[in-house]
Amino acid sequence: MKSRHALENQTARPRARAGAILLAACVAALAVTFNGRADAHGPDRHVNPPPVPDNIKVPVGFKAFLEGHAIGTQNYVCLPSGASFAWTFFAPQATLFNDRDRQIITHFLSLNPDEPGVSRATWQDSRDTSAVWAFATPDTTSNDAHFVAPGAIAWLRLQVVGDLEGPTGGDTLTATKYIQRVNTRGGIIPPTGCSVATDVGKKALVPYTADYIFYRAVGGDEYDGY
Repeated sequence: MKSRHALENQTARPRARAGAILLAACVAALAVTFNGRADAHGPDRHVNPPPVPDNIKVPVGFKAFLEGHAIGTQNYVCLPSGASFAWTFFAPQATLFNDRDRQIITHFLSLNPDEPGVSRATWQDSRDTSAVWAFATPDTTSNDAHFVAPGAIAWLRLQVVGDLEGPTGGDTLTATKYIQRVNTRGGIIPPTGCSVATDVGKKALVPYTADYIFYRAVGGDEYDGY
């Protein structure tokens, strides 16, 4: 007759094997999860842009490779406007985060090195400091109520007109050709506060959020994050 300890050992071995199999499965699942995305500082590899109005769609031949969720302000200054006064947009200021709430890009206004003396909206990578400059036109701006939330700034398609590598050759953003601003909330011109001469020079930093989606040419080097 087998001893009680021998029976217990026979029972424990299958349990140990089952536990090891379960642990291996968990490790494999985690490996798939983390191998399918960039590290904590990098952007996600797979970007699924939302539906957008026709006039801000990106042309065929380009694909989304990076998305950032922006939190910041749209900044306005009160200036004379004809015989009256009006809030005038002068700069964005925002930080973009990836899906794991890690900072990836800063957004602001600066001089475009490819257009001497011209300031453009700027996006600068937070890690390698590569940067791009871009602009939108009225034809690539949408306030379509089917897409844009009430009280939110317009959705845009911006065309890149300048790029610069970081000081050590960083090029995360330099292949960008188009940027979409979508899923906006807030940021619109204040309804009051700029109506008399004493208001001139006042600034309004209006909170907003948005998603920025970056596009590069199809067929270029695959982007794998950091």
